[in-house]
Amino acid sequence: MNVLIAYYTMYGHTLAMARAVAEGAGEVAGVQPVVRRVQEFEAVDRVIDANDFLKNIREAQKNIPVCTLDDLRGADGFVFGSPTRFGNMAAQMKQLFDSAASLWLKGELEGKPAGLFTSTATTHGGQETTLLTMMPPLLHLGMIVVGVPYSTPGMLHTEGRGGTPYGASTVAGPQGELRPTPEDLAIARALGRRVAEVTTRLRS
Repeated sequence: MNVLIAYYTMYGHTLAMARAVAEGAGEVAGVQPVVRRVQEFEAVDRVIDANDFLKNIREAQKNIPVCTLDDLRGADGFVFGSPTRFGNMAAQMKQLFDSAASLWLKGELEGKPAGLFTSTATTHGGQETTLLTMMPPLLHLGMIVVGVPYSTPGMLHTEGRGGTPYGASTVAGPQGELRPTPEDLAIARALGRRVAEVTTRLRS
């Protein structure tokens, strides 16, 4: 069985988190992690064309296929990742959910587990609101939401980094200058492992 990790990134933070999630999912016997990127908008691609740093991030993903409805249809479990945009998911990720009406009509995603992860510029930049507002599409599609319990190592802290019960998270910095901390990546791996474990239990 496979767990689909579908993410959108512009500055590379959710890409790093997606890779950690995939590592965690791959630790569960019988589970194959499948990483897919969300389609970029043409207007944003033109902005990226004029920025060398962003072009490098785009180049680093060129061999990762774009997520399709067939990817969604064929997955046994899911982990979706998006940076925040004003306390909500990026429009690119919302477009992926919005495109899934044909799957919703047939109930093709019902009963499948799904987790979430995000990145924000600051510690109060909308980590929890972004994760919470990504949940309604999952519930409408009939998925089972999987969070991160506080028994997960690294969750109980007062540091300026990520880690919420609603999903894995990280702080990118106002200019995107920070990288996910080892602790944030560990929680992302734990999320991937947890979703994979729930997937195997539900499918067995």
